[in-house]
Amino acid sequence: MKLLKTVYHGVCVLEEALVSLFVALITFFVFISAVARSFDEPLNWAQDICLLLFAWVVFLGADLALRKAEFVRVEMLVMRFSAKTQKFLYYLMYIISIVFLLVLVRYGIPLSIENSKRLFQTLGISYSWATISAPVGSVLLCVTIILKLIAHRKDEKIIAQGKEAI
Repeated sequence: MKLLKTVYHGVCVLEEALVSLFVALITFFVFISAVARSFDEPLNWAQDICLLLFAWVVFLGADLALRKAEFVRVEMLVMRFSAKTQKFLYYLMYIISIVFLLVLVRYGIPLSIENSKRLFQTLGISYSWATISAPVGSVLLCVTIILKLIAHRKDEKIIAQGKEAI
């Protein structure tokens, strides 16, 4: 179990570093491309790199936001329900999310394989490098959701036993 926690922590650190790096690179390439265009020297490859990096930022960033509980959500409506209904909605939301993410994995892998023949116009690399971000990110999101559900369940048991969470 300790090994799994260490590996997961390493994946989380790598994920955060990649998202930060990719956002910085996207910003840099968009800026450089705009400057180059103003001198009538367009950098056509910059658009393809930004597209590739953006695909990864979307899914890795979603996992990062979910793990840090920074997803946008509307609690005003949910808070009007009873505690029992809120608990039910909490689990229902995450179960629906897992089902959706598993569908993305199921159809994303064959799509990535099919896209191996398609190349980015200016980079000469397979478009699969962009499309594989959906199944990889979805698996990471599923892991995060499962860990959140386990932690939530443990907190409920501690509260039910009248003990404080440490």
